[in-house]
Amino acid sequence: MQNPNTLWIKHPLATLDAACAGGVVVQGNTIAELVPAGGTPAMAVDEVFDASGHVLLPGLINAHHHFYQTLTRAHPVALNKALFSWLVSLYPVWARLHPEMVEVSTQLALSELLLSGCTTASDHHYLFPAGLEDAIDIQMAQAHRLGVRVHLTRGSMSLGKEQGGLPPQSTVQSEDAILADSERLIRRYHDHGEGAMTRVALAPCSPFSVSTELMRASAGLAAHHGVQLHTHLAETHDETEFCLKMFGMRPVDYLESVGWLSNRVWLAHGIHFNDDEIIRLGKAGVGIAHCPSSNMLLASGQCPTLDLETAGCPIGIGVDGSASNDGSNMIMEVRQALLLQRLRYGAEKITHQKVIGWATRGSADCLGRNDIGEIAVGKQADLALFRLDDIQFAGAGDPLAALILCGAYRANEVMVAGRWRVRNRHIEGLDLERLKARQRELAAILR
Repeated sequence: MQNPNTLWIKHPLATLDAACAGGVVVQGNTIAELVPAGGTPAMAVDEVFDASGHVLLPGLINAHHHFYQTLTRAHPVALNKALFSWLVSLYPVWARLHPEMVEVSTQLALSELLLSGCTTASDHHYLFPAGLEDAIDIQMAQAHRLGVRVHLTRGSMSLGKEQGGLPPQSTVQSEDAILADSERLIRRYHDHGEGAMTRVALAPCSPFSVSTELMRASAGLAAHHGVQLHTHLAETHDETEFCLKMFGMRPVDYLESVGWLSNRVWLAHGIHFNDDEIIRLGKAGVGIAHCPSSNMLLASGQCPTLDLETAGCPIGIGVDGSASNDGSNMIMEVRQALLLQRLRYGAEKITHQKVIGWATRGSADCLGRNDIGEIAVGKQADLALFRLDDIQFAGAGDPLAALILCGAYRANEVMVAGRWRVRNRHIEGLDLERLKARQRELAAILR
């Protein structure tokens, strides 16, 4: 059997690690060799890509998103509102989603992520009104079409307004239906193997939209199948007050009471923790997806990233939903993380290398992956290459720092599992203009 073709990505302008300053050799879907500065590969190569004008990064990993929300960016009913009132305004809009809307918004969100250097994306879809029961299947098909690595979470809401929750009744499901579909999706799509392109996690939406019984049952099902758990937690003070009123305890205490304090769990946001809670989360190895743009737009607060990381929590980065970010650009989100976290911890502790690390290795750790998120021999060949020839880079010194400080927004080339998915800033095989036009048409229906 012949070896797969080998490609030398040669002499990049800058990298995170000096060990691959001379580039990397990709063979099949993995990284086969790191080339030192000024060197040449020890193994024979079939092709060479001249990266001398590119900054080379591991593919960025988005740890939290809501793809469908690309249809409701800057929606008039949700402007200038904090989380709870923002949600109450948008739930009735989202209840009108239909299958084509999920298909198109997923394709658009993944395309936006790819173009920003993202190679792996996690999505949290929790809306399943009548007719939308196959939403995750639709998303899986679009990820396969675009060649993006995905961790799709089977979200859920079981507490409607009639049970004291926030969502309208038309958006919630019975717990039996939720658990049955969760098991179906795990069996159909979850790949436990090295280099998996599709994985499934279970993701009850939040403490204020699911029951205690569903939280416990989801944890049990996840443990049985060896998959990850995900939810929103400690995003706002309103959530803390809700948990105290509804359950008689703070969000982290509630999390522990339902069996969720483990290293199979990663949380979106993680802002309002006290010192004791940070220690407990770190000891358990719970991951945190930091979503800086969303936290700023909704005025939710600042995630205590370094405190959590020091305690033992993996820290990743998520763009969050495009209705609370209003974008899905991963490299821009890395810059937002740097700016917001510098306000909390200072310039010396929050470096450009630190935030790139959160968006790569940190997000991979949140997702329970050790085969992506870094450029190393044997790891998946997920790579993002950025040129510094746009106007904002004119006059820049350090190329790696410039990528973040000067505001890169689009990758030139992106590779997923050894396959080029973006070439010269265009997604292979995609009519982006047609996609954008259909997205606009569908979005107009929801206004």
